[in-house]
Amino acid sequence: MKDWDNIVGNEQLKEYFLNAVSTGNLAHSYLITGEDGMGKMTIAKCFARTILCESNEIRPCGVCHSCKQMESGNHPDVIFVTHEKPNTIGVDDIRTGLVNDILIKPYSSKYKIYIVDEAEKMSVQAQNALLKTIEEPPAYGIVLLLTSNIESSLPTILSRCMILNMKPVSNEQITDYLRRKGIEQSRIDTALLFAQGNIGRAEKMAASEEFFSLVEQILYILKNLPDMDFEQLLTSVKQLENYKVNIEECLDYMQLWYRDVLLFKATNDGNLIVFKEELKYISNMAKRSTYNGIECIIRAIQRARRRLDANVNFELTMELLLLEIKQHS
Repeated sequence: MKDWDNIVGNEQLKEYFLNAVSTGNLAHSYLITGEDGMGKMTIAKCFARTILCESNEIRPCGVCHSCKQMESGNHPDVIFVTHEKPNTIGVDDIRTGLVNDILIKPYSSKYKIYIVDEAEKMSVQAQNALLKTIEEPPAYGIVLLLTSNIESSLPTILSRCMILNMKPVSNEQITDYLRRKGIEQSRIDTALLFAQGNIGRAEKMAASEEFFSLVEQILYILKNLPDMDFEQLLTSVKQLENYKVNIEECLDYMQLWYRDVLLFKATNDGNLIVFKEELKYISNMAKRSTYNGIECIIRAIQRARRRLDANVNFELTMELLLLEIKQHS
């Protein structure tokens, strides 16, 4: 149970897996879905370890030969299906790593478990190649597909898998987890704004100096943008370019900020906003902005997101965004 106790949240999912192992009611194919950082791989490994554990009592025991092999990452009957191209899992990857290999009986266990991470990257041909295997698997075969986008899976794949959804973790559980990691509360509070129940994302952000440097830069721009001249605005854009890889978080932060401005303008209630420590700035912006202006800013942030997704020039996209925000502030 120790491994399962270390998994934060998703109690119903943990209960399902433990019950499946204890009753022997195991499916041959599972599809675990959830955002990156939600813990899909962690729970898949824990499930595999529990299935293969040699103990007759508490499972996984952590001390048997199988558990030690899992701990070292060298269990011969747990296969992680890899792929050569970073953005695609091709038909040859699935045939070599799973379809052909599953015909070979387990080396030392009752089961042979295949874990396909980033299953949303499987091509249509790869999914079709997998289909017959999960339709007629050998008795010892178990396939775990981990995906952040269930819509990329063919209906024929979905119909043959047990579909399990990872749920967001509560802020209280994330806070307790990060405190036990020794992370200070102010960092936790900021990470929670962005994590939206994603514990992996929260942990990564709370430990990242670059993330907090970005937050500081964005906060400065949001507070001062209405009074910046054009030269100062361009300087701000160039500074943001240092954080290009984290621009999604940048846009999320901006959207949260103007959501607070809109909410405070509508309610005049500081208890409802996310940025409570910045109430003075939020209040001033709410007074000087119109409802239509705030909504225009929020739409401009969404447009910037789409432009960046389409690989439009970063500097130009951010210049246009900041100019539009300034216009409506």
